[in-house]
Amino acid sequence: MGTHDAAEPFAVGITVRGYETDTQGHLNQSVYLQYAEHARWSLLQASGIRQSTMVDRRIGPVTVETTIRYRRELRAGDEVEVSCAFVWGEGKTFRIEQTVRTTDGTVAAEVSAVCGLLDLTARKLLADPRAAFRELAHDPSLLGLTAG
Repeated sequence: MGTHDAAEPFAVGITVRGYETDTQGHLNQSVYLQYAEHARWSLLQASGIRQSTMVDRRIGPVTVETTIRYRRELRAGDEVEVSCAFVWGEGKTFRIEQTVRTTDGTVAAEVSAVCGLLDLTARKLLADPRAAFRELAHDPSLLGLTAG
């Protein structure tokens, strides 16, 4: 997949909660996916795309592959920033690259996902997700897209 458009990473802050940790006292592996998903939806909302609008249009984002690289453990009370950048190529899918960093800049995890936009009626990926996001977003530049 090539990179035709790419945005500067958008980021949200999250505090690791005690109930998200496991018996080793560090953030449970599945919670990283929840943090990544929270950052993705926050980015869509910041660009002007509401989940309800997507449902009304009968489309929805889907993840077809996710890779997580755990770099440093996180513990209850740690403050992190979860970045989110869309990386566009040609075709039905795109990548979302994310980094979970502590406040001192230490990389705790890297999340890379291959995603698409699903036509909720036909149950097939849209041929051009970039066009759909451009149409829906008030600020497509946040998604790494130029207007037009």
